Amino acid sequence: MAFANANISDILATTIQSRTRKVADNVTKNNAILTRLSQKGNIKPFSGGSSILQELSFAENSNAGWYSGYDILPVGVSDVISAAEYPICQAAVPVVISGLEMLQNSGKERMIDLMDARLTVAENTMKNLIAVGLYSDGLGAAGKQIDGLAAALLAAGGSTATYGGITRAASGVTQFWYNQIEDPATTPTPGTIQQGWNSLWAKCARGNDVPDLIMVDNVMWAMYMASLQSLQRYSTPEVGDLGFTSLKFIGADVVLDGGIGGAATASTAYFLNTDYLFFRPHAQRNMVPLAPNKR
Repeated sequence: MAFANANISDILATTIQSRTRKVADNVTKNNAILTRLSQKGNIKPFSGGSSILQELSFAENSNAGWYSGYDILPVGVSDVISAAEYPICQAAVPVVISGLEMLQNSGKERMIDLMDARLTVAENTMKNLIAVGLYSDGLGAAGKQIDGLAAALLAAGGSTATYGGITRAASGVTQFWYNQIEDPATTPTPGTIQQGWNSLWAKCARGNDVPDLIMVDNVMWAMYMASLQSLQRYSTPEVGDLGFTSLKFIGADVVLDGGIGGAATASTAYFLNTDYLFFRPHAQRNMVPLAPNKR
């Protein structure tokens, strides 16, 4: 017989099912961007549809203005709300165990030990898959990859490509959809990096509506660290008490997302205002087994 234990499939199913209750949270805590979005309530599952729609405000109400006494107030329709549209992307990590391995790893305790080891690897693989995807342009895996920061934020010299179904431009009607860029003519040094960052910060600020998270790779991290060490006023707080290595820049957390196997874009700093950034998993596919009763 291929399976000596008639309950073996139940063990597999229940083991996977029990772990899925914590997988989504573990993936979130593995990445500073998702952690910040979780803290702000910006991880918003969607329930269905052929695509993901994210509503956005793209203009002010044109009826606003000053008045006196019996002046007639304008009540014209002001079109200020639209939505960005994104394709649904799917990701999975199959966990495989053969009938022979089940027999060789006989006994309930040993079975769970083996599954735990393989599920732990699967969870870590999913963390890395999502982390890479968060920086992607959505073109990986033949266009099946999630749209990440490389798709959302144009680099210097980038084209006015369509993002979320909206064509963006540096000026005109869709200027609101175009990100700010600071690309110095010469390579930054510890002595000049803060000048460039100050300039980009000013471009991104609107009153107290400012970037709160700056994601950097190893190169930018080392350069910013060096710029602070000469002044002896840097600190290393833990973002959300979750152990991310971070510094501060005008109140924003500067987080190293390089390190060993990091996915951060080389020599790039992303200034993010996470009030306007969302992660939209499907309500029925947020780190769950695809077929818990069969596999």
